[in-house]
Formats: sequence, C-alpha cells, structure tokens
Amino acid sequence: MPKTPDELFAYLDELGIKVKTVKHPPLFTVADSQRLRGEIPGGHTKNLFLKDKKDNFFLLTVEEDAVVDLKTVHTLIGAASRVSFGKPEKLMEYLGLLPGSVSTLGAINDTLGQVKIILDEGLMQHDIINVHPLTNEATTSIGRDDLVRFLRATGHEPEILAVAAPADALTE
Repeated sequence: MPKTPDELFAYLDELGIKVKTVKHPPLFTVADSQRLRGEIPGGHTKNLFLKDKKDNFFLLTVEEDAVVDLKTVHTLIGAASRVSFGKPEKLMEYLGLLPGSVSTLGAINDTLGQVKIILDEGLMQHDIINVHPLTNEATTSIGRDDLVRFLRATGHEPEILAVAAPADALTE
C-alpha cells in the first residue's frame, strides 16, 4: 500500500527535514501548475517516468520548462536502449503515484529500488525545489540538499546530470 502524504510528512519530520506545503486544486500539467501556483519561490519541476527495453525504470526530474530529448537521453542516464514513457500501472507499482502526481518524493514507496532517480543539473541550481507530495493537490517546497538527503534515506542515490535544455534552446 503506497504511503499517504501524511505518512510522507511524518517521515520527512523524522529525518529532520522541514518543508512548506501549499494546498491547491488538482494540477495535471505544467500549464495548470503555472496558472494556479501563485508566488511559490524556487525551482518548479516536471517529472518524466521512463523505461528502456530491458524494463529498467527512470524518474527524470527537471525544471518545469526544460526540454528533454527523448531520442538521446538514454545515452546520458545509462539506459540499455532508447526510452519511452512508463505505463501508469508501473508508476503506481514502483512509486505509488498516479499520472499527474509524479514526484521524486514517490521514492518513499520504491522500497526495492526499482527506479533510478535522475535530477537535472539546472534544477539543482535552485536552493528550494517544489514537488508534489504524492498528490497533485498540493505543492511542497523542500531544500535542494534536503531532497538529496531524503532520496538517500529511501535507498536512492540520485544522479545529478545535465539531461535537459532550457525551454528557449533551439531544437531541430
């Protein structure tokens, strides 16, 4: 059974990690998020739940407006082949999340370490990172270093890689 947001917050508290959470109507897309979030400082995230042909799973967390080249990102993240989006059933099985609620905080549910967590270098330039707390009905602000500490506490050693280009980067 996946953890609830309250169980997540209790775990963060046990780790001594202070967060700030703002509740809001459900957000399903980055555009929804940009319209409704108001003034929440820090880096805002977009999450890509991906798999390769050998059923290796990856969660890429980048800035909300960053561009990820799905044709080549496999060469950066250590995938066995080109990647595609993971199915909602695997997202629930491994991270305990529904589409629209994808977040690095879902690592709390991946007790067997089935998902490799990749954090984009650009996102990690922010002192504060904003993520969903296992639901798309809230946004939680967490310190960058605390996010890494949380991931390590869940058994995930995040890789910090340059996997995204800014939204204004020219694409071919």
